[in-house]
Amino acid sequence: MAVDDPKTLVSTDWLEAHLHDPDLRILDASWFMPGSDRNAKAAFAAGHIPGARFFDIDEIADTRSSLPHMAPPPEKFISRLRAMGVGDGHQVVIYDQSGIFSAPRAWWTFRLMGKTDVAVLDGGLPKWLAEGRPVDALPPVIKDRHMTVNRQPQRVQDVTQVARASKLGDHEIVDARAHDRFTGSVPEPRPGLRSGHIPGAKNLPFGQVLNPDGTMKSPDQIRAAFESAGVDLSKPVITSCGSGITASILAFALERAGHHDWSVYDGSWAEWGMYNDLKVATGEA
Repeated sequence: MAVDDPKTLVSTDWLEAHLHDPDLRILDASWFMPGSDRNAKAAFAAGHIPGARFFDIDEIADTRSSLPHMAPPPEKFISRLRAMGVGDGHQVVIYDQSGIFSAPRAWWTFRLMGKTDVAVLDGGLPKWLAEGRPVDALPPVIKDRHMTVNRQPQRVQDVTQVARASKLGDHEIVDARAHDRFTGSVPEPRPGLRSGHIPGAKNLPFGQVLNPDGTMKSPDQIRAAFESAGVDLSKPVITSCGSGITASILAFALERAGHHDWSVYDGSWAEWGMYNDLKVATGEA
């Protein structure tokens, strides 16, 4: 069983024990791939962990960008979270309806904003439900609280920074997409994108840092997964994926494993695969 750490990962036992703490805030950050025919917000409204608020990854984002769910400006993050009754001094626990899939993206957004008292629920809602723990469909009681942020630019990379890292080889770039997407042997699910990967990148499909039941592997197992993918953990790591969702799982796993020098390529393949002037590699890493 994972050791509870309110700054990274907590168990369902921990959350139920703290469910009525006055300074606990629970967020459902479920997100599904376009075309999956699943509606995260509707599922949340039908039933959620008591007291939870819905964190809309597509809306708490920079909606001025043509790229999907790019990180929000700090002022928008503050505005949306305060409207949800989340502020300074709160312990935040984030879960999703898949196990561990999109919750780490919200966790990363908090970390980008300098908020560290935030954890992901190990195994998410599926584990919570399987254990017969309580759910309800009631709206939370919202009490406004001031929020301050201190954006941490080292936690995010833009396309120029990633292109430089690809050329110089001074960072490890790790792609969380499925192997066939990484090698370019299948078309990308988003139309208009080339197939392949960033030159010099390594491939670690996000599921390899998770257990079959959707919980997070141990720190030793996480490190072994990165090393098996050829990742040199003495270097800083940039994580990437299709649109920044599963890249956040790898970033979260690195933090959990004690490798703190990580960042997320926010635009990920949705950006890199779109520009013909950026080089694309195919085949194995």
